[in-house]
Amino acid sequence: MIIIPMVVIGLPWLIMHYITKWKTAATITGDDEVLLDELYQLARRLDERMDTVERLVANDHPDFHPKRLLDDREEDNQQLRELENMIAEKKGTAK
Repeated sequence: MIIIPMVVIGLPWLIMHYITKWKTAATITGDDEVLLDELYQLARRLDERMDTVERLVANDHPDFHPKRLLDDREEDNQQLRELENMIAEKKGTAK
């Protein structure tokens, strides 16, 4: 007797509860997107600064060989292009 109400009420409620939890957990908020965009821009600026510092040190000390400074590696450029395209699509300004 108690099994019928559990199946009719409890099971759909349980399913809907976890579907709702799943949908809300899978999204990021607008604030998260803004923060990620700011972090991406900061990382690009820091990368450019590191390139500048490494070039200056390499210019002053000929025996200095930075392992980080590899101009135009296709592997890195491809990943950056993909990331920039994703950001542009998200903002609605696809290139």
